[in-house]
Amino acid sequence: MWDRAIKQTVPGSAGVMPGKNAMPMSGQPVPGPHDELPAMERASVAELRAALGGGAIRARDLVRACLDRIDALDRTGPNLRAVIELNPDAVAIAGELDAELANGHSRGPLHGIPVLLKDNIATADQMQTTAGSLALAGVEVSRDAFVTARLRAAGAVILGKTNLSEWANIRSPRSTSGWSGRGGQTVNPHQLDRNPSGSSSGSAVAVAAGYAPLAIGTETNGSIIAPANACGIVGIKPTVGLTSRVGVIPISHSQDTVGPMARSVADAAALLTVIAGVDPEDPAHGGPGGSGEFPTTEVEGYGQPDYLAALDRDGLRGARIGVPRALFGFSRAADAITDRALAFMREAGAEIVDPVDLQAAPEIDWDDELAVMLTELKPGLAAWLAGFAPSCPISSLADIIRFNENHPREEMPFFRQEYFHRAEETGGLDDPAYLASLARNQRRSRQGGLDKVIEEHRLDALVAPTGAPAPKLDLINGDWHPGGSGGLSALAGYPIVTVPAGFAFGMPVNISFMGTAYSEATLIRLAYAYEQASCAFAPPSFLAGSVLPPALV
Repeated sequence: MWDRAIKQTVPGSAGVMPGKNAMPMSGQPVPGPHDELPAMERASVAELRAALGGGAIRARDLVRACLDRIDALDRTGPNLRAVIELNPDAVAIAGELDAELANGHSRGPLHGIPVLLKDNIATADQMQTTAGSLALAGVEVSRDAFVTARLRAAGAVILGKTNLSEWANIRSPRSTSGWSGRGGQTVNPHQLDRNPSGSSSGSAVAVAAGYAPLAIGTETNGSIIAPANACGIVGIKPTVGLTSRVGVIPISHSQDTVGPMARSVADAAALLTVIAGVDPEDPAHGGPGGSGEFPTTEVEGYGQPDYLAALDRDGLRGARIGVPRALFGFSRAADAITDRALAFMREAGAEIVDPVDLQAAPEIDWDDELAVMLTELKPGLAAWLAGFAPSCPISSLADIIRFNENHPREEMPFFRQEYFHRAEETGGLDDPAYLASLARNQRRSRQGGLDKVIEEHRLDALVAPTGAPAPKLDLINGDWHPGGSGGLSALAGYPIVTVPAGFAFGMPVNISFMGTAYSEATLIRLAYAYEQASCAFAPPSFLAGSVLPPALV
């Protein structure tokens, strides 16, 4: 069993990619370590919670089963490298939660349920919070992130931290998704030489592989929905402001958001119900642009909507769904799967408006987005370091740049830090050029984009392919991105629910339900109805790397 404290490895070593001794599972499920537990690769939160509540299983046995599965798959077997660190207190915490249940006290739908957190989310415990960078290794944070605190209060067991694209993939345009100096290279569980996508790579892989039923990811543009697509799971990118970013190592306060990753819409809805909530410390808690539209319908004990109430198997009936063809065209396979999904929705009673003219799509200047992210990065990192790691010798982006330059073998064996240098040169949050870019981004994506087309056509949601099937990993040249449909929603700060829709050559392909600010309940209702009828999720097979895609191996 690999050490549950962090094992620091040299990123250029065999640990970065599956080595010659990796043992693919040849398409066979990994045996469950505890026969009395539901199979970890398929068990739902509701099933686990019912078993816990009825006394059929204990939370500490569930946690041990998760730890055993991680032990079998993450540093041995297929060598997925999705987990960067395990919580040494997880079993003890689970035992305390077992005692509460035995005394008749339940904290809610996540009581005793293991959850993995992306390693840019602060936990004031024995684990580290590093964004995958060795620059922050060993640094203690002063307090939990807001979402961490909500999970603890809800009785979730924080099992560990997941690997990610280092610094949430904002260091270099030539990076490889899923690689970090601290964690090495996470790989796709469907075929081990394919890209897990990023930056919430480890969270997506861990959920798909059955390490835990739930994980938390973060997104600035694509970092929840893209790995969910690559690994064939459900991801929810919430409206900016629905979930607090306080305590999360930032990129952009205009676009960053925290969301659930799970194997089903119901599981993701349960997690969103817990982590959503007004946080006065987060300036976005009033909604995109400070609109003050935060949902007011409360579920007892949490203070935000009960997203489980949105689950409706007949939820597609009568819905008006628009098809923005401007967001198609990057993958013939993804387009075909999406068209089949749309036909399925029509049969389920939805009215499909195809096409709708999303005029903003070709007008977006993605250089504006990069300008906003890089300008917001420098002060955001400094504020996080001062507020959550005050004893850290690293206190600024300039310090991080110097650390990487002083440790090139560990931190820059494959790509460098061009974006960091550009961010260091930015002029600050009162720079007129930055403010103009931010205004253009929001005007084109909101009033001139998603809000406009949804209002004009009286739509409940837009549907488009989330992304292409995962390409090959390439640490030499960096990522190749065939394309995706989430950019406008990212710029607007609006929600997306991505759900499995099928497979192309053995690799998963998702579709995305997109809406306006705080339309999560509607999107969950539609995605759940589609998911329940289509049953498109399938656990991965851990196939060895090959020139041929999985379906032809």
